[in-house]
Amino acid sequence: MKILVSGSHGLVGKALTTSLVNAGHEIVSLVRQSANDSEIEWHPNQGKINGQQLEGFDVVVHLAGESIASGRWTEEKKKKIRESRVKGTELLSSALARLSQPPSTFISASAIGFYGSRSNELLTEESAPGEGFLPEVCVAWEKATGQAEAKGIRTIHTRFGIILDEKGGALERMLTPFRMGVGGKVGNGKQWMSWIALDDVIGALTFLIDEPGRGGAVNFTAPNPVTNADFTEALGNVLSRPTLFSVPAFAARLAFGEMADELLLSSAKVEPERLKESGYQFKHQELSSALKAILGS
Repeated sequence: MKILVSGSHGLVGKALTTSLVNAGHEIVSLVRQSANDSEIEWHPNQGKINGQQLEGFDVVVHLAGESIASGRWTEEKKKKIRESRVKGTELLSSALARLSQPPSTFISASAIGFYGSRSNELLTEESAPGEGFLPEVCVAWEKATGQAEAKGIRTIHTRFGIILDEKGGALERMLTPFRMGVGGKVGNGKQWMSWIALDDVIGALTFLIDEPGRGGAVNFTAPNPVTNADFTEALGNVLSRPTLFSVPAFAARLAFGEMADELLLSSAKVEPERLKESGYQFKHQELSSALKAILGS
């Protein structure tokens, strides 16, 4: 197939592109600065995209967006987080809707931030959105695909959980303190962490590309979420390091501000009901075995 990928330089984008190329697909990247024939240039902040160049793709995978985990959430940072997702998705969606040969499938990234912090409530794709900045962003982000959906393009919102990989994301940032023996739980450790190995992110994305199912939201999390305390213990065991240095909630808030409550202290117990129902076979269902595989332990 001929597949267009935005965000191809990110953690998921790089791995997905490599996997799809190895499977024999033709991949074109949607980038801000085009350097070769396998790239198409766009400028989402300026509302600029050449629609004619989008003709003839079988699938579009939209992963681009400002990082939510780098730097404090100032009002300017929050504006960038929201606009990079909503404006970019609206621009791409409207461009796809105008095509004479639109793609059959449009996969647009979202996140389990959609659900907000929900204590011990079990969350599925049918659960209502939560309250707070991230739920508001995710709701607007998903609505931004409206024109593509109205065109009849099968549209999937991939609600990513905490993606685990040694070379990027949350796990990479945890490894240094944990390897130094100063890792530990955050807050009381009772908040739920809905994780997924990068291998399963790529596997499930490929599965959805190949599977002619329905559109809508799909939770990208492993079937067995864990508490922050259990995650801390599992990572310490795999690294053979103590995990005695906890970070009190007030200290997390002092260091990270609003981001602490919505990322580090937030509790989301999310199940991947749609992936399980569709028959996707997870490579990593248990956290300890996933961490051992990722870290080569």
